[in-house]
Amino acid sequence: MTLVVRAVAATDQGLVRSNNEDAVFVGNRLLVVADGMGGLPAGELASDILVRALSVVDDMPDTGEPLQDLIAALATANERIEAAIADDDARDGMGTTVTAILLSGNRVAALNVGDSRCYRVRDGELTQLTRDDTYVQALVDQGVLTPDDARRHPQRALVTQAVQGGPYRPAGRLIPVQAGDRFLLCSDGLSDYVEDSVIAETLRINPDRKTAAAELVRHTLENGAPDNVTVIVADVTEA
Repeated sequence: MTLVVRAVAATDQGLVRSNNEDAVFVGNRLLVVADGMGGLPAGELASDILVRALSVVDDMPDTGEPLQDLIAALATANERIEAAIADDDARDGMGTTVTAILLSGNRVAALNVGDSRCYRVRDGELTQLTRDDTYVQALVDQGVLTPDDARRHPQRALVTQAVQGGPYRPAGRLIPVQAGDRFLLCSDGLSDYVEDSVIAETLRINPDRKTAAAELVRHTLENGAPDNVTVIVADVTEA
């Protein structure tokens, strides 16, 4: 049985920001969400550089080593961001988060740096597949904060690492997939302002991917949308 991924993306600059620093890619095997940082116009540039560097993987033959392919492409993105910063002092400090999945046979490689997330829905149950690289996540890991406390913490957006031309440690894993699995990739503009229970219910009751993505963005806007928000809703199906 050959598995394929069918996906749609939706993005909105939100109700406060004057620009959208998120970038997104939906390919045949590869899905990417990147959330730029560093202010105008550097954040947009960083996320764009990253998405362009990773997108070439979608055109490559399936090597059977999807995680290594993503890690190599991410290293290229990091080098290009470093070069872009060297070209213009105004770009100092720019960088981007990334969450990506790449389908290979009956599994996906999931890769992330920063606080953009990847979730899976299987048999109606929502599971977060990535771990945030944030100050508040470290406090949750230490038992200082609960996940609900972290969502409301004033420093919830403080990332502890990003792709910004310097050292970083991507988190990656291989995940078995099956027909019927649904994946959500999103920037923190969704996960910081919409509770997981609402995300799960929205993905469950909206079988149409485009509708599900639009509803997730709508929930964010209803909650004030102080940040850019980007989502990809993807379904694994038989070819």
